[in-house]
Amino acid sequence: MPVQRLLWSLLIFLTVWIVSPPVQAASIDPYVARYLRAVEPVPVILNEQGQTRSFSPQALSEGKHLFEDNCKGCHVGGSTLPNPLVSLSLADLQGATPPRATINSLVAYLRQPMTYDGSEEAVFCRQVPESWLSQAQVENLAAFILQAAEKAPGWGTNRF
Repeated sequence: MPVQRLLWSLLIFLTVWIVSPPVQAASIDPYVARYLRAVEPVPVILNEQGQTRSFSPQALSEGKHLFEDNCKGCHVGGSTLPNPLVSLSLADLQGATPPRATINSLVAYLRQPMTYDGSEEAVFCRQVPESWLSQAQVENLAAFILQAAEKAPGWGTNRF
């Protein structure tokens, strides 16, 4: 009888363990799963040569939260309130000088913001030094912005 009880307990434990979703899934932001369609790692363009790097849904979720905490005041939904004609849409990021449509180029911009034409330092966007956000955090932020620009409906609109 005690062996039978032990076996039943073990069977119930294994069933619950196998059927339950992983704990990591809870850390995926619903927006990232639904609108960026990221439930597993996704490739994001890293550099001008077209190399990619995979970002997990958790990394994109961290990027989204960093965006909400630090960027959303001026860039609601990927728009740019100080300059509504230049948004965070993929087309606008690609059209900047230099282009900002890769992880490396967007991180460089975040570390040293320049005007859209690249002629001078931007006064409306804050510089993000490593003392504020680490390299990994800034890369996750850039990955979120680029994925949103590519996948999220309505991201980066310049029409209000």
